[in-house]
Amino acid sequence: MSSPQPQIPPPGRATLRDVARLSGVSPKTAARALNGEAHVRPETREKILTAAASLRFHPNRMARELRQGAQSSAVGLVVGGLENPFYSKVAAGVDHALRGHGLELIIATTADDPEHERDVVKTMLERRVRALIMLPASTEHAYLDGERQLGTPIVFVDRPSPALATDTVLIDNRGGVRQALRSLLAHGHQRIAAVADVQNLYTARERVLAFSETMEEVGVAGVTGVIRSDVHDADAAYAVTLDLLRGPSPPSALLTLNNQISLGVFRAMCELQSRSALIGFDDFDLADVLGISVVAYNSTELGRHAAEIALSRLKLGPGTPKRIVIPTELLRRGSGERPPTSALEDHEPVPGSARPVHPYSPFPSDLR
Repeated sequence: MSSPQPQIPPPGRATLRDVARLSGVSPKTAARALNGEAHVRPETREKILTAAASLRFHPNRMARELRQGAQSSAVGLVVGGLENPFYSKVAAGVDHALRGHGLELIIATTADDPEHERDVVKTMLERRVRALIMLPASTEHAYLDGERQLGTPIVFVDRPSPALATDTVLIDNRGGVRQALRSLLAHGHQRIAAVADVQNLYTARERVLAFSETMEEVGVAGVTGVIRSDVHDADAAYAVTLDLLRGPSPPSALLTLNNQISLGVFRAMCELQSRSALIGFDDFDLADVLGISVVAYNSTELGRHAAEIALSRLKLGPGTPKRIVIPTELLRRGSGERPPTSALEDHEPVPGSARPVHPYSPFPSDLR
């Protein structure tokens, strides 16, 4: 019976000393060659680079940057989650603006959890990011004031911080909701339901306030508004919409206050073959194909403006906080332009079960 063979540990990552040993030079000479410094003979440099390639050696750039001045070349971006196209487009705008400036982008997600956000931000700052761009979930950011005073540019996107005077790039939330709601009213809708995200989020609060204020300003007899808030994802929006549309006084129009809510509401409308009008806040993939009217804006521009502010702060130093507001536009595609129908015409009784899922948009092409 043969004895068991000893386990050989897997090779570790090659170090600078390994490169120096293989190329027959000192670690200091190897470091100069790998950093592209002068005073290294061409044949020696080539020998060192060949050794580094054969060992699959990658310099620890972060360690080198910290040795040279406790500063990295990274810009930190903190977002809710990349599964939401909105966050991805903001990140694309930041990334595009940073190109050509010798900076790289590091992205971390919070799942819109205020507790997790603080941990993520702490990690970013421990990595000595040159600037921090945030789409915050929390409203408590006083702990960042010391970092800002030390010179780290901090830019808030989409949601400002009530606790920190810093640069901010926002959407015209109130203007977009007013435009959408007035369009629905102009088409004769008298019972309109708004479906909104959790109210600890700035954007959700702003959009709900705009809905309530506009309804009060209109003050037309017989016109009522219904608000369903704390709807944080598509599944919750689907369930809320089924409840609204199966109720005794279903709305003739729905205003959905973010893109994830729009998806859930649209699914419920298809299932019930609802003929209610629909306008969503935030554009999303295939909304144009499905004929869904939306309040749109350029989310990539949010990221671009934020990155440009951070670059300006890095170059010129701190100054009076900037506040940039990105305009919105109502894209009329048919769903928001449907006239109201009677409750009987729109919703036949569906005791106990829904109608079969309709394979296409409930909005006919002649209304687009």
